[in-house]
Order: sequence, then structure tokens, then C-alpha cells
Amino acid sequence: MLTSKKFAIWLVSLTAAITLTACGGNDGNAGQEGTSTEESTTNNESSGHSGDHSSMDHSGSGEVPEGIKEAENPKYEVGSQAFITEGHMEGMEGAEATITGAYDTTVYTVSYTPTTGGKKVENHKWVVHEEIADAGEEPFKEGAEVKINASHMEGMDGAAAVIDSVQKTTVYTVDFTTADGQEVKNHMWVTENELSPSE
Repeated sequence: MLTSKKFAIWLVSLTAAITLTACGGNDGNAGQEGTSTEESTTNNESSGHSGDHSSMDHSGSGEVPEGIKEAENPKYEVGSQAFITEGHMEGMEGAEATITGAYDTTVYTVSYTPTTGGKKVENHKWVVHEEIADAGEEPFKEGAEVKINASHMEGMDGAAAVIDSVQKTTVYTVDFTTADGQEVKNHMWVTENELSPSE
């Protein structure tokens, strides 16, 4: 009889321990991770941003890729101010920017898997023609598979990518301050249609 009671107590304790462990695994971080991933995807879709730009190197050295041509008559001259109408990062949209460079080129949105591993980045804006390996005179077409020679984001340099869109335009490097006070220098790239005059 005593043995049966001990067995029953042991069984109840074991069941309780398993139940508590299972509950612990279902809430806390596991649930939060699922939620944050969904929220991140939703936010990116609703704002028109694609991919996670948290690892983006927003400031640049000011060095531009070899072979890119300075714009002869850019709409926004170097040294002038303009408002950024579309943000590639939080706090960028609506910021007043100083133009630090203007270049005529072909720009692409690209999708790629970072060389560091992790989630595929979709429709990243922007990579210029001169930042793609073995780029000739002719622009790449949508759907072309290429290799990126740029490091705007961690794991981007050397990554295999697919061209999502192609646009011939003037691109700019800009200095600006984000809404939360972060100073960004020589950000690459902002296209002409992502700027509006500062008056």
C-alpha cells in the first residue's frame, strides 16, 4: 500500500514537472520570437520596405565604386539641400539631406541571401551597376543572376543576387540626421525620385 502511494506521488510529481516544462517552452521567448518575426514582416510590407535593414551600414566613407560617372546636370547639386521622401531605414523619411554626390548610372533592387547566413533579403534598394561583379556597358535585365561587390549591409559583399528591377537615373550620396538624432554621412544611395526640393 505504501509503495502504491509512493508510486502515485512520484507519478503526479512527474506529470506536473512535464506540464510545467511544456508551458515554459510555449510562452516567453518562443512566443515573442514568433510575434516579432510576423510583426517585422508586416511592417516591412506595409511601409514598402523590404528586407531587414537593421544591419545596413548607413554611413559611408564617401568613396564611390570605380567607373561611376558624376552627373553633369543633376536636379540636386552637390552642397544643396533636399528632403528625403522615402526611407530605407527608420527615421530617414522626411529628413532634410545635404547632397554630397550625384552620379548618372543604372540602379537595381536586388534579392540575395547574405554570405553570413540568415534570412534572404528581398528587393533591397539600391545597388548601382558599378557595384556588380563583371558589369559591362549594358545594364543587367530583371531576373539576371549576379554577384554583388558592395557592403551596404552585413553579408552583402560577394553575395549571389537576383535583379528585381532596373532603373536608369541619377543617384545621390547624402548626409542627414534621422528623427532620433543619428547622424548619417555619405549614405548610398538615394534616387532622384526619392528626393523633393527643400524650400
